[in-house]
Amino acid sequence: MNPANPVLFFEIPVSDLDRAEHFYQQVFGYDFERETIDGYEMSFFPFNDCANGISGALAKGDVYQPTRDGVIVYFRTEQLDQTLENVVAQNGRILYPSTFNEKYKFWVAEFEDSEGNRIAVQQLSAD
Repeated sequence: MNPANPVLFFEIPVSDLDRAEHFYQQVFGYDFERETIDGYEMSFFPFNDCANGISGALAKGDVYQPTRDGVIVYFRTEQLDQTLENVVAQNGRILYPSTFNEKYKFWVAEFEDSEGNRIAVQQLSAD
């Protein structure tokens, strides 16, 4: 068995690619690269082959339906409170407020993005 993490890519369903890009740019400061793959519009999050972790894309097409009830993607942030303020400023909604996990020593929160997806953010504790 390969010791690497099992997940290597994610796609977040969107209805309006411009709106979704703007939302994530304003919340996290990400830049995107657009491409059409198999007839589906994609906006790719930053990716570095030499770094740890995974990347993904905002994805628009008939098979992509935004939902709060599906898989939850977690984004790391260095400033959780500021990230949540950015979410609210972009008309996102806080679904699960900033909460500290004592066992694993991190802060976590969830929000609804511009498209109606449930997204989580996590900040490691300084301790």
